[in-house]
Amino acid sequence: MALRSRLAIAALALAGCTAGDRGSADGPFARYPGTLSAWDLFVREPADHVPAAGVEAYDLNTPLFSDYALKLRFILFPTAPDGAPQPATYRDAGPFEFPVGTVIAKTFAYPADFRSPDADPRLLETRLLIHEQDGWVGLPYIWNEEQTDAELVIVGGPLDVSWIDGSGRTVEHTYRVPNTNQCKNCHRTDGERLLPIGPRAGQLNRESVYADGGDGPGRAENQLARWRRLGLLEDAPPPAEAPRAPVWNDSSTGSLGERARTWLDINCAHCHNLEGSGRTSGLDLRAAHDDRTRLGVYKHPVAAGQGTGDRLYGVVPGRPDESILVYRLESVHPGVMMPELGRGLVDVEAVALIRQWIEEMEPGTEA
Repeated sequence: MALRSRLAIAALALAGCTAGDRGSADGPFARYPGTLSAWDLFVREPADHVPAAGVEAYDLNTPLFSDYALKLRFILFPTAPDGAPQPATYRDAGPFEFPVGTVIAKTFAYPADFRSPDADPRLLETRLLIHEQDGWVGLPYIWNEEQTDAELVIVGGPLDVSWIDGSGRTVEHTYRVPNTNQCKNCHRTDGERLLPIGPRAGQLNRESVYADGGDGPGRAENQLARWRRLGLLEDAPPPAEAPRAPVWNDSSTGSLGERARTWLDINCAHCHNLEGSGRTSGLDLRAAHDDRTRLGVYKHPVAAGQGTGDRLYGVVPGRPDESILVYRLESVHPGVMMPELGRGLVDVEAVALIRQWIEEMEPGTEA
């Protein structure tokens, strides 16, 4: 059955999801394909991740940290009855408005050796976000040992992984695939609605290399310009007039503060915003404002406890070791660490960036 037809009949009852649902005939996910290959997102072997017609590869300027996993990102744009793609609607802020039928896919993988990141990757999971008539649905697919396909596993689960890092050190880690209900923790960014996090103007405004199905080296093109050219994005300005997020670890793309704020925005602001699940904390870590109190500067926590580490304020300018923000980013304790889902390791390099940002933050100055 073609992908568009499957989308038309797919139904989901998230409220009825239980730990036993694995896409079986008796579960609310039974109408979704049990394997990733059945979605027809890729040609050739699924593990090659060569996009099928109507599927666009994309990348972000500053991605979410996921225990150092590498990510491959794709979007399937649905087609109109005349065969033309149905475009997303551009927005300066927040995720684009994608049409019903859109499928966003993200594959997580580790190379055997990060000194050769393109060689011998182990594919772990592919997460799908499907835009249904009544909202977005998240589905996790876990890759088999043979690396030939991925199976729908609603309950997620742990995966033991190992790799050699950039310094030549062997790292052993238990990577955790989230269950379907946990998708809501991060993607419920706007009240009760699930929404994509990454595909927004500032993050997509960058060049990527496109092979367009060939085996050559490909060519570079700005992603927003390409989407406009292909009719995948409407109401969009030229890239030079659109926001552009900095690359968090590239000082040529933005100031220290801009890069630190962007990292916090993509890693924390999906919960810590005015409508997200972390709104009760009073923190708003989006990059789009400069309210120091909402950023945590000299702000007391709403509730004391082990998450504060006996620190008094979220951010203390000039004193990262006295800042709750740094304490929580440096922790892997389940009751302390932030973000509380999606990681089990510390993003050492990003924490160094946040530390430097706080160290250089002057009292009474703008963030």
